[in-house]
Amino acid sequence: MRKNFAVRFLVLLFVLALSGSMLAQSNAAAGSQSASGSKTASPATPAKAGLLDINSATKDQLDALPGIGEAYAQKIIAGRPYRTKRDLILKKIIPQSTYDKIKDQIIAKQGTAKGSM
Repeated sequence: MRKNFAVRFLVLLFVLALSGSMLAQSNAAAGSQSASGSKTASPATPAKAGLLDINSATKDQLDALPGIGEAYAQKIIAGRPYRTKRDLILKKIIPQSTYDKIKDQIIAKQGTAKGSM
C-alpha cells in the first residue's frame, strides 16, 4: 500500500512539474506576442526582435512608438527612404529628445538592389 502511494505521489509531482514548465513556456510566448502587438511578424520588423524598420513601417506602427504621434508618423513616411535611423535627426523629421526615446526600437533597413547579370 505504501509503495503504491509513493508511486502515485511521484507521478503527481512529475505531472505538476511538467505542467508548470508548459505554463511558463506559454506565458513567455504570450508575452512576446503582446509585446509585438500581433501574433505574426510584420514585414516592417526585421530579424532582430523588437526593431521597427522606419523605411517600411506603417503609420500605425510608427504612431505606437513613444513620442511619435500621427503628425510625426506622417513626416517619417514622407521623408523616406532613410540610409540610417539618424537621418530622422539630420533631415529634421523629429527632434533629438523624441529620437532619444525611440532610437533603441527602430532600424533603417536598406532595400535590396536588383541588378541584371
